[in-house]
Amino acid sequence: MTDIGKAGTYRLGDAQVKRIGYGAMQLAGPGVFGPPKDRDAALAVLRTAVAAGVDHIDTSDFYGPHITNQLIREALSPYSDDLTIVTKIGAVRGADASWNPALSAEELAQAVHDNLRNLGVEVLDVVNLRLMFGEGHGPAEGSLEAPLTALVALQQQGLVRHIGLSNVTAAQVAEGRKIAEIVCVQNQYNLAHRDDDALIDELAAAGIAYVPFFPLGGFSPLQSGALDDVAADVGATPMQVALAWLLQRSPNILVIAGTSSVVHLRENLAVADLVLPASALTALYAIGVSPAART
Repeated sequence: MTDIGKAGTYRLGDAQVKRIGYGAMQLAGPGVFGPPKDRDAALAVLRTAVAAGVDHIDTSDFYGPHITNQLIREALSPYSDDLTIVTKIGAVRGADASWNPALSAEELAQAVHDNLRNLGVEVLDVVNLRLMFGEGHGPAEGSLEAPLTALVALQQQGLVRHIGLSNVTAAQVAEGRKIAEIVCVQNQYNLAHRDDDALIDELAAAGIAYVPFFPLGGFSPLQSGALDDVAADVGATPMQVALAWLLQRSPNILVIAGTSSVVHLRENLAVADLVLPASALTALYAIGVSPAART
């Protein structure tokens, strides 16, 4: 098995975690709703990840809902001291599988207690406040003072150790850092979606972890001739190359590619051994041009 420690570590809250973690979202059913098709396979993925050295798992109680946290508890509890579990709050699922904002103080408190109960812990290691402003699912401007202040109150009660932000703009990160210590930012970012290029560099300078969600494109997997060509040249799969690019993009990036397959999990973890040459990085950079590069 690959030593994922080869990819290095980075600080996340009060822990120094390996830069290759695991995202649990795909352990739920289709559309991140309902139970998995194969519960035993889901448990096996979690146990294999931790056995391989993964010490950072990303989850949320609105995955399922409740499903992934319950699977994590069944597979891994009692948890090892070096395992950091990061969850997120700020949304609830409708009976129709819709994703709905849940950012009031009461809703956030309920979400924290749901996560505590379903994970089977007394305190949450890291909680990301996921904003759902505007009409779409992407970031939208607006003050996060009210929900973040409510989360800080839960932290002061001893229910949350560290706070992160998710689905946020650079302005919201700046506002959030004036209200609380922010230990990580989780936004959409990958080879083709690079709106956060400048933010990643800013966070790296401040020693704050950046955790890209949809690192492989999400529900529409990355497709690129350049990606395929680089993969062929280095003897890896296109998805492995996309993850390796993230690891080389900036030292503060933590990769949490998710899967419900042990085979795919092992492929994801193997990127610790994959170092892309400068020529490959140049070719891959051309896939997605960041806003800064357009001006």
